[in-house]
Amino acid sequence: MPSITAAPVSASADAVLSALTAAGVGAYFDPEERVIFAHPAAVAQDSVLHGEHIMLRWSAFGPDSPHQDRARFEATAWIPDGRPDFHQVGTVYTTPVRRALTAEAEQCARAVDEWFSSPRPTAGALLLGALAEYGIRADSDDVGMSYAVAFDPETPSWNVRSGFHLSVGDRDPSVDHVPASHTGWTVFVHDDQGEPIGDPLYIAGSGGLVDCAGDSAAVAAVIADFLSAPVSRHCDCYSQERYGRRHDRECNRYRRP
Repeated sequence: MPSITAAPVSASADAVLSALTAAGVGAYFDPEERVIFAHPAAVAQDSVLHGEHIMLRWSAFGPDSPHQDRARFEATAWIPDGRPDFHQVGTVYTTPVRRALTAEAEQCARAVDEWFSSPRPTAGALLLGALAEYGIRADSDDVGMSYAVAFDPETPSWNVRSGFHLSVGDRDPSVDHVPASHTGWTVFVHDDQGEPIGDPLYIAGSGGLVDCAGDSAAVAAVIADFLSAPVSRHCDCYSQERYGRRHDRECNRYRRP
């Protein structure tokens, strides 16, 4: 029978360390914890745990497995919280769909490198930049989960979710994740009660990784088209749907640019 035992730690760890080094990130393997600690390249190894660092865990199948060379990574960021305790400050990267160890190691390394960058890039910042090109404002929910875009651009930020609006979120769900861990924006139309109505106006990907810059540009174009549509395209079947009437699939609210 095929083996499903983990691949030798030394071989897989070497692949991960090589990917991190190529990305310009410092890292070392802890044989006792069986994890890799990543850190800014300028930080000496004996000082890594005195500041923010990233812990990488992964699993990979052995060469006799039908799922050979399929790996899953999880990278989490930590800061000291009074030795010997540490406090987790965020998830840097989690594999959405298992794939080849080398490819996943390289993707995780990119996410780690972005996390240590200053200023740190975020998927949300790319989205806001893409929307700004159309003069569109998006308001955060203050917990880093999604953005809301009001139908009426004059709506004050504090009142956006009290009227008809669009919500934009990642499958993660998060807007503060680094671009390398982006899995696709999804946009819903919401009524004045905050309830989502009908099918998503936009949805990217199928659960795997999605190019964040391209996805942000695409979703911004869809949102801009929707908000600038003539009144004739804004029928009232959305407001009626919550009272039991299904949305008309021919309604031109579903039209794409």
